[in-house]
Amino acid sequence: MSQSFAETAAGLVALAGVLHARGWMLGTSGNLSAVVERDPLRLAITPSGADKGQLQDSQILLIDRDCKDLNATVGKPSDESLLHVSVVKARGEGVGAVIHTHSVWATVLSDLHSSEGGVGIEGYEMLKGLKGVRTHLHREWIPILDNSQEMPALAETVNKVLAKYPDVHAFFLRRHGLYTWGRDLNEAKRHVEILEFLIEVVCRTREVTNSHER
Repeated sequence: MSQSFAETAAGLVALAGVLHARGWMLGTSGNLSAVVERDPLRLAITPSGADKGQLQDSQILLIDRDCKDLNATVGKPSDESLLHVSVVKARGEGVGAVIHTHSVWATVLSDLHSSEGGVGIEGYEMLKGLKGVRTHLHREWIPILDNSQEMPALAETVNKVLAKYPDVHAFFLRRHGLYTWGRDLNEAKRHVEILEFLIEVVCRTREVTNSHER
């Protein structure tokens, strides 16, 4: 086990605990990954079925581009590992970490806007926390993909969506959760915090507006 993998595994465990405490990875939901090597591609990733609030460094897997476990750990890669690999391959050097959360508000918003194919968020100062965004007037489009248990087909859909929208910072799986990423774990964490804040604001604003209209 390389030192870089050990450090990355520790970082994933620490961040998983933070996101679990925020209510964004309850139960065994969600997963995190980070690039250890690019050529050949190697990802450190959380295992399937693990409680993110009680995760241990020894549970972190090392997978290749085909999602094969390379360090013979007790756990097994999540079926969604293929989506992590797809994001990293699609975005190249710009992505060093991928985070998938299962928050209440992201689940709600992904369902409410599914017929539109995505949701646009604009006019909020917090948008400036996303990489490359310089003004609150920015409109962030978050595509919504139908959830599926057929991971190869879903991964191909992810590839097509990321090719169509090269500037997006995230996408939703309908009634499932949010995927976002960053050049490293710190940037990916920041994007999760920014996006989850904005998603909750949009949902709560709609809730308040609807109550006033009754």
